[in-house]
Amino acid sequence: MTYCAAARDIAFILNHLTSFPALYGAGPFGDLSGDLVTSILSEAAKLSDTVLAASNRAGDLDPAHLVDGQVKTSRGFAEAYAALAEGGWIALAAPQEYGGMGLPNALGLAVNDMMAGANMALHLKLMLTQGQIEALHHHGSEAQKALYLPKLVSGTWSGTMNLTEPQAGSDLGDLRTRAMPCADGSYEITGQKIFISWGDSDLVENVCHLVLARLPDAPAGTKGISLFLVPKYLPAEQGASGEANRLHVAGLEHKMGLHGSPTCVMVFDAAKGWIVGGAGQGLAAMFTMMNNARLSVGVEGIGVAEAAVQKAAAFAAERVQGQPLIAFPDIRRLLAEARAELFAARALALKAGVALDMARLSESGALARETAGGEPVAPADWMARAAFLTPIVKAYGTETGMRAADAGIQVHGGMGYVEETGAAQFFRDVRVSAIYEGTNGIQALDLVGRKMRDEGQMAGLLLQEVQDLAARARPDHPDLAEPVWEAAEAVAEAVDWLVGQLPEMRAACAHDMLQALALVLGAGAHLEAVLADPARLALAAIHIGRVLPRHAAALAAMRAASGLRALSLSDLGL
Repeated sequence: MTYCAAARDIAFILNHLTSFPALYGAGPFGDLSGDLVTSILSEAAKLSDTVLAASNRAGDLDPAHLVDGQVKTSRGFAEAYAALAEGGWIALAAPQEYGGMGLPNALGLAVNDMMAGANMALHLKLMLTQGQIEALHHHGSEAQKALYLPKLVSGTWSGTMNLTEPQAGSDLGDLRTRAMPCADGSYEITGQKIFISWGDSDLVENVCHLVLARLPDAPAGTKGISLFLVPKYLPAEQGASGEANRLHVAGLEHKMGLHGSPTCVMVFDAAKGWIVGGAGQGLAAMFTMMNNARLSVGVEGIGVAEAAVQKAAAFAAERVQGQPLIAFPDIRRLLAEARAELFAARALALKAGVALDMARLSESGALARETAGGEPVAPADWMARAAFLTPIVKAYGTETGMRAADAGIQVHGGMGYVEETGAAQFFRDVRVSAIYEGTNGIQALDLVGRKMRDEGQMAGLLLQEVQDLAARARPDHPDLAEPVWEAAEAVAEAVDWLVGQLPEMRAACAHDMLQALALVLGAGAHLEAVLADPARLALAAIHIGRVLPRHAAALAAMRAASGLRALSLSDLGL
């Protein structure tokens, strides 16, 4: 079966489960209409289903490789990337003054969902460029924005982020790359970075690296980190790519999957760069790019889940073992649960994207009154909602991708474990998404730490919204509404308990709290879908009856979290 982008489900979620219709013709989205959105989703789906999907398998079987220090990309990637650039798909949500379309973030995420499902390895290049555009737009100088953003938006140049070093992974405070000031206001960047996705390619004229480094007088730790823009080729007059900078690819990582995406070891040898933002403000600027990437990585997991479930369902319908595989209850269980989680994860991702757009709309003054009580919703409230959902989307979206890909292998049976069917590629490709942009454990720590500094108010608000949905659904769907209401109540009580705990206990409960919240918010999305379209009842019943009950196990695990500290090293096999 060929890949078929989920444009219909995406449109349904945007129009019926979120505030997206409020954007039509409003404020900064004055040109946005239902017809335009339908057209964009349709065209993105066509490109995903054909050009992008056709190059996906080649990326796995014909990996990116080094030739004389230059990365050569997989067969078909050049043609696919050219189609993306020529069609203006690199950065739909980028500002119009730099060549973007200024479209909503949620629409950009929707397109990313479809394209990642078609070819995650190539989509990573788009995602990184989109994140760099966001970082430069918010933190770059006017000169930097004028020079770099049009090139990045058009896809003529591409972007990367350079954080990790051999001795500094998640603990960026230990990085050693140095930046020496020059008389002309630039800096000489010296150091080595590892795990740099798309650190080089033959698809673009120039690769622009955002590099974290330390100034000579910088204090230790994260406060001493600054951010620098370091291009592969130094810009010449009128934005042309000039002489080569003093940087090179020292090697490519040999990875479990994503073979079409070159993951580089980058060496900077007094390479010329320019500071982005102020001295010591590197993490603040980089986190703008990372937060953008965290939502996009969650969406990548969702896109791969879509592709894996489609392929598994088609195989199950065609493969006969006495009867078609899809007739067997266990096969239907695997496919139904994967599909139910996929819908929930996609809904949460698009809700997060719409919250960002509503914040922008509210900030413009075009959004007067949004809540049921008639009170204006401030941009900060929408931003807090998006910020709270981001770690959930990243972690739950990527874990949904892994579970769906694993289920797909199981549905294929022995044919899933051999490479010829392509089922294994989905799992190998998506597995790293749980590690990218802060591991899922770090996402959980962020959720119970920074995102619950409000004493759990945003969590409580979202859970109350789920309970309100359950109350609306109770007259017609009591069997669905009651367990959702009870689950939301149980998780709300757990949130109240958790915010009163010491940081160590919060950390021990973080993973389980994120899972519980994701399951309940996902169930709320299914209930909302049934209220909008009763034809979605069967899938909602699967999620609420078979997936949602896992929240109780997560809450039980939280109650046993203190046992993690009681383990000795010998208990762990050391």
